[in-house]
Amino acid sequence: MALKGRDIVSIRDLSTDEISEILDHARKMIPVAEGKKPSDALEGRVVATAFFEPSTRTRLSFEAAVQRLGGRCLTIADIGVTSMRKGESLYDTVRMLSSYSDAIVLRHPNEGAARLAADASDRPVINAGDGANQHPTQALLDLMAMQEAFGTLSGLKVVLLGDLKYGRTVHSLSLALAQFGSEMILSAPKALALPEDLRGELDALGAKISEEPELKRAVRDADVVYVTRIQKERFPDEGEYRSVAGSYRVDASVLEGAKPQLIVLHPLPRAGEVDPEIDRTPHAAYFRQAFLAVPVRMALLSSILPPGSGG
Repeated sequence: MALKGRDIVSIRDLSTDEISEILDHARKMIPVAEGKKPSDALEGRVVATAFFEPSTRTRLSFEAAVQRLGGRCLTIADIGVTSMRKGESLYDTVRMLSSYSDAIVLRHPNEGAARLAADASDRPVINAGDGANQHPTQALLDLMAMQEAFGTLSGLKVVLLGDLKYGRTVHSLSLALAQFGSEMILSAPKALALPEDLRGELDALGAKISEEPELKRAVRDADVVYVTRIQKERFPDEGEYRSVAGSYRVDASVLEGAKPQLIVLHPLPRAGEVDPEIDRTPHAAYFRQAFLAVPVRMALLSSILPPGSGG
């Protein structure tokens, strides 16, 4: 019950023990996520999913999680059909949603929007991505995919590849990996390097970090390659985007010298940075990773809104 009523705005909001507890809970939820076992853990609950930025996996997996647990969703999937188009503030929109629901899942293009929402709401707020800042529940399912493959998170060598500057999934995941003592190898175009403030925070946590821009060398001793899309929508300047577009790609030749047990993860969608030929290899774990979003979000929601905690 430690998570009861809590906001989850950043992966920093969760201790190592709490993350481990969520992952343990999520493993037990897999049969429910597969439709093999019923659950009424969220019976009578209403969760508002407010997505002011495009989403497929995150929105649908949250909604699947709520419904698999017997709850119901109020969904905003297009800012254009809300009163924000009339000039209503995000603060007021969230205040309204908190009066209609038991929890709010928010995605917004602006960094800090989830923190503002948490301040506005008297119901728990879960950050489903705020600009280039954080995506804590993605980090949880990324960790579960790694733990499922290797049985542990401690001591893993993880290549973080691609857009490390604007990639909110990497920002959350790197902080979580530091908590578990995993080694990180950063591989990115110079223009997309990890932000200095985040690198400083990771260093302060004692994270084991190295840099290897040459992809084949980075992958050689890795257990996990975590690939990210270059996010055109985050770039303030189109010329900057064009200078790095298509600058890396994971294909069979890149993985030739990799460990047999290496897994390739990707938060998806992909846009050419993982060759579809990888789908047919044992290295491909990104579709399993996408499925794990459901039990992980089920575990989190049922911990934040446990039965009998009021409505």
